[in-house]
Amino acid sequence: MGWARDPNVLLPRKHHGLAVAARGNLLRRRLFARGNAVGFMVLAVAVGALAGMVVSAISLASQALHSLLYGVAFGAGLSGSDLARDWRLLATPVAGGLLTTLFLHLRRRKGSIVDPIEANALYGGRMSLTDSIWVSLQNLASNGFGLSAGLEAAYTQVSSGIASKLGLKLKLRREDMRVLVGCGAAGAIAAAFGAPLTGAFYAFELIIGTYSTVSLAPVIAAAIVAMLVSRALTGEPFTIDVGPIGTITAMDFLPALAMGGICAALGILVMIGVTRTERLATLARIPAWIRPAIGGLLVGGLALISPQILSAGHGAMHINLDHDVALHALVGLFLLKALATAITIGSGFRGGLFFASLLLGALVGKALAVPLDWLAPGMMSSAALAVIGMSAFGVAVIGGPLAMTFLTLEVTGEFPIAVLVLAASITSSLVVRQTFGYSFSTWRFHLRGESIRSAHDVGWIRNLTVDRLMRRDVVTARDDMTAEEFRQAFPLGSTQRVIVTDTDNAYAAVVLVPEIHADADAAEPRSDLASFFHQQTDILLPGMNARQAAALFENSRSEALAVVSDRVERRVLGILTESHTLRRYSEELDKQRRDIIGAAE
Repeated sequence: MGWARDPNVLLPRKHHGLAVAARGNLLRRRLFARGNAVGFMVLAVAVGALAGMVVSAISLASQALHSLLYGVAFGAGLSGSDLARDWRLLATPVAGGLLTTLFLHLRRRKGSIVDPIEANALYGGRMSLTDSIWVSLQNLASNGFGLSAGLEAAYTQVSSGIASKLGLKLKLRREDMRVLVGCGAAGAIAAAFGAPLTGAFYAFELIIGTYSTVSLAPVIAAAIVAMLVSRALTGEPFTIDVGPIGTITAMDFLPALAMGGICAALGILVMIGVTRTERLATLARIPAWIRPAIGGLLVGGLALISPQILSAGHGAMHINLDHDVALHALVGLFLLKALATAITIGSGFRGGLFFASLLLGALVGKALAVPLDWLAPGMMSSAALAVIGMSAFGVAVIGGPLAMTFLTLEVTGEFPIAVLVLAASITSSLVVRQTFGYSFSTWRFHLRGESIRSAHDVGWIRNLTVDRLMRRDVVTARDDMTAEEFRQAFPLGSTQRVIVTDTDNAYAAVVLVPEIHADADAAEPRSDLASFFHQQTDILLPGMNARQAAALFENSRSEALAVVSDRVERRVLGILTESHTLRRYSEELDKQRRDIIGAAE
């Protein structure tokens, strides 16, 4: 009786342990998957808390390096400090370049490091936590040593890497993993700026690639918890005092829209500048190991002109927003900061362009306020234009118009200006999409040969390959057979189609069995087997995905195609039908739809 109730008693000890482990894995999956809203919310809150700790730790480490290397007060913005024009402005960035090279050499794994966008687009949220830690160390070697880059890359990489690691340990399903990685990124940005809505929509627009009511609660929860944890550890976040905005009129939309277009054009130039810097270093045949040091020397030289180009630019933001600055000084600082940022990223340093793009946009807004005041005195304050430019430039480089709009709302506390920021951000996004097509992150993927333009999940399509879909039990015949020999070898009804190979066993064509048997009843039956050949040039390769296969079926107007090893040897591996491909593709699309809306399996 007892045995009947507990079948595991009859199992050997080893199998009993495996069964218990399997039940434990299943329990963890059910407890923390999105089907259990409470369990997944607990997991999202934990990720948010860890993200807040990560942001605080990295930020404090960077401030400690600034204080140690440049002698500034702990917590004071490096770019806003009054630094002596001495050897440290040249030597410290060079040391950061050498340290970056050392970190690159010490990393044992080869290949590029997968960031949260790429992980969610191609790998179902799978990231390497070890690689993420290497990114944070390299980012500290740039920002902490004064190079012109922010810490957002380290924040989001490590926080998302921790989330991915937790998801892998709990064996979460693909869509749950993607949302959890988004929770990590949301927490990182929310903690960095004290802006939970910004962090949440950063995750929706840039990391997850879509918005759904199912992912709303965990992402928002992670962002709020991360902000609270970071604030408890490091104090009040970055804020901007814009001053009174006044009444928003219809005329105010004109400079806002113009700002969006101008920032889009300048943002594209900055992104191209980063790429051209990398290309120039390659053409000059500068060894890769010395490029960061040379880049550090160049950035140090620019810092001798204006130390405001150093680090992310928090101190420089306050200086230029809180004080009246001459037009030529604003334009000069914009050019210096843009050049320093391009050199920093282009010479091999790791770093984020998030805050750098905000500073560049603020400088553009302050600069354009001067001619606007000449044309329409008192129409809009220079601080308001700076905030609008800040968001529009951020959209051009980073993307995420809603995230940037919420950032403005949260760091300024001014609700009226949000509508102008949204108009400028949408304009900037449209211009960049139509003329350039990429944000900085996806532009970098494009340069590496990837076709992704967002974090929208396309990895499942790549996984649904011809190699996985094809049938391997193919029927073959030799091309030196006659038509009558073929009919005898393959009677009507034995199979639908036969793949014909040549004397070297390479693919030749497909022969339809019903067609060749129907020709036997003709007045003059054809004796040459080659006259029945189809799809002699239309073939599938095992690495093609289902979408590519479906397109080839449509172009060739064939119901089935042979799968060959490559286009040279053309060794037959199997056969794939259009009906099976479309059915499996449809099933996967439906599964993705159910995962997004949270429908039950």
